[in-house]
Amino acid sequence: MVTFLLILSLLLAFFSGVLCWQVIEQRKIVTRMVNESSHSDPLFNLEKQPELILTLKVLNPISVAKRESRSARLLADKLPMMVRKMVYQEVMKELEEEMEERGIDVELAIEYR
Repeated sequence: MVTFLLILSLLLAFFSGVLCWQVIEQRKIVTRMVNESSHSDPLFNLEKQPELILTLKVLNPISVAKRESRSARLLADKLPMMVRKMVYQEVMKELEEEMEERGIDVELAIEYR
């Protein structure tokens, strides 16, 4: 019985050693990957504040176009995507003019999502 317990204890000690070695290797891998990602990812630095971006969505561009333009009333039913694009371009142009009047430098772009 004592021999069995001794062998069992040695097997458990060996198994614990293997698990400890695996944990140490995993920590090394995680540390290396964190260091690599910190060098390649500019947003990894937590001290740096994230960039703020303002998103504008015209909720009903077709009705805006129909209200603002006579030609849009004719085109809205036949070419709705073109009218939406024109509305966004016009809104972007007006916002840019307003910001320039106030002396605010802005970068405006239309993104498709």
